[in-house]
Amino acid sequence: MKCDIKKIIQGVIPIFLMIWLIQLITNDYLILLAYIIIILIALKIHYEKNEYRLLLAGIIFMFIMEYLFVSTGIEIFTSQTLINMPIWLPVLWGYSFIAIKRIAYELLK
Repeated sequence: MKCDIKKIIQGVIPIFLMIWLIQLITNDYLILLAYIIIILIALKIHYEKNEYRLLLAGIIFMFIMEYLFVSTGIEIFTSQTLINMPIWLPVLWGYSFIAIKRIAYELLK
């Protein structure tokens, strides 16, 4: 089978939008709210069975990983609304897990 480039592009658009918003919005809580809205819209448009589990696992796993990076000094954030990291960062990573899964599926068809 051929991979569907349209599906790959649809998978990365929310991620690019979320990254772009970091430059536009200075309040971490508003960024988090925008991310939640973007994720809800993206999942409303295209949802595959049990993707919410992947989202939650990604948020939890990446919160732990980012915490380890911050606590060891590997990463330092200027915005520290959630234990020395931006509150929106694990949510961005969580949705990235879904995007990575979808893109990998298309590429490996």
